[in-house]
Amino acid sequence: MKSSIKLILAFFILITLGENLQAQGLKLPQPSTPQTVTQDFGLGKISLSYSRPNVKGRKIFGALEPFDKVWRTGANSATVIKFSEAVKVEGKDLAAGEYALFTIPGKTEWTIIFNKGTKEWGAYTYNEANDVLRVKVKRTTLKDKVETFTIQFANVYDTTADLQLAWENTLVNVKLTTSVDERVMASIAEAMKGEKKPYFQAAMYYFANGKDLKTTMEWMNEADKQMTDAPWVKLWKGRMQLKMGDKAGAAQSAKEGVEIATKIKNEEYIRLNTQLLEQTKK
Repeated sequence: MKSSIKLILAFFILITLGENLQAQGLKLPQPSTPQTVTQDFGLGKISLSYSRPNVKGRKIFGALEPFDKVWRTGANSATVIKFSEAVKVEGKDLAAGEYALFTIPGKTEWTIIFNKGTKEWGAYTYNEANDVLRVKVKRTTLKDKVETFTIQFANVYDTTADLQLAWENTLVNVKLTTSVDERVMASIAEAMKGEKKPYFQAAMYYFANGKDLKTTMEWMNEADKQMTDAPWVKLWKGRMQLKMGDKAGAAQSAKEGVEIATKIKNEEYIRLNTQLLEQTKK
């Protein structure tokens, strides 16, 4: 009871001090700097807001942040993560929405918690009844120390990404997945009914996702007719032709790509089409 009262008093002292400083027009650097990260994922977005404490020579996990206790996953207010669309976290469904990201650090395993309490200050009033999802992940020991607590998105692809938490010598990796193929395929089918058909974009999606190569090539040929002076279209047309075993066709597309890129002085597509041309000779 006494410890709870002390925490509440400390909280109000901090608030009062902050208000007084603002009233006096005094600005000071924050010891745990706030950061907001936004990541496109699938057909939606993920945004993350948190504060970033530093190690400052201290022992963090198992000391400053005890094992097997709920942590705010940062400093100051609880870390908040928002998904514009539904995802899977370590294979478990999580609906679109805004959540507090709490964690329970462990020696070998962490519990990742998505909770409704997005307005919490720290984890002092954390309520397990507000948990929406819990998953467990293994921790990894890092060789090099991470001084500033970092949450980032890594290995981001069309339908998969890693949410990574790193501090001191600890890295925690949380696998995120999303399903977009059905919606994209339906969107392509609908778009192909219109007057302005997205041949290039549709062909690129088909090619990247291993769809029917015959249809892919038909659409890329139509895109080539629409954009005759685009070296990137020649490049991808050539890559598709090479994938289908048409080396002669791929070589011709690459040559045309080099010529167009040279004419418009685009060094990147001169290089890429030249590389493709060399591949057709193997």
